Amino acid sequence: MPIRSEGARGTGGPADTVGKIVAVTNQKGGVGKTTTCINLAYSLKTAGKRVLLCDMDPQGNATSGSGVEKTKASPTVYDVLIRGVPAEDAVISGGYFDIMPSNQSLSGAGVELVGAENRAHVLRAALSSLSERYDITLIDCPPSLEMLTLNALCAADSVLIPVQCEYFALEGIADLMATVRMIKRELNTGIEIEGVLLTMYDARTNFSAQVAAEIKRYFKNKVYTISIPRNVRISEAPSHGMPVMVYERSSRGAQAYNDFCAEFIKRVERR
Repeated sequence: MPIRSEGARGTGGPADTVGKIVAVTNQKGGVGKTTTCINLAYSLKTAGKRVLLCDMDPQGNATSGSGVEKTKASPTVYDVLIRGVPAEDAVISGGYFDIMPSNQSLSGAGVELVGAENRAHVLRAALSSLSERYDITLIDCPPSLEMLTLNALCAADSVLIPVQCEYFALEGIADLMATVRMIKRELNTGIEIEGVLLTMYDARTNFSAQVAAEIKRYFKNKVYTISIPRNVRISEAPSHGMPVMVYERSSRGAQAYNDFCAEFIKRVERR
């Protein structure tokens, strides 16, 4: 059964049935955000879901990590947001999953969007034309709370937060949660926390367990039971433009992301 989301995004209106949109974000870099987008997208695709990965990060790592040459990609998310190119024209199909690519051209889009009409809802309007084409759209957000991330959060039904199991794990989380609450109050009444994913977990250390316990105290049942371990294959796969399941499907990292995908689907369909 396709993953569906019922309810209106934005500031209200009649409920409708559209593909679920999930913003994957954490303002702290290096937490496995892009890696999670790539591998969750691939796992969802292999599970039979119609998936789109929208790369909203000017670094374009989700694009290159999915096997797309970002310097040659055209049109991109930038063209959709700033030049009004239809979203479907920017979608690249035929790879591991469908992707709306990004590259360095997106770096100035945040400034350009400031003067746009309904500037926080440009991405939402663009993705609306794809609402029946995909069961789920994942948005890879930049590691900062700025206009591109704001657009992603205003377009999304929910937020998936990867959190690294390290000393500064909760650094910036309070700011992110405050932003989500503001957006829910003023710009996107339907947005919810999809879940919190523990990444780079090292079961050999007490420290990872202590950090995980702290995160679970903070987010309670929003934390997934599956965590993503530190695994060299996960780190290597993006440099080859592959999900880890393609790069080394027998690795612990590949198994962890497959298990996470199963839990992700189960939680979504339960709701």
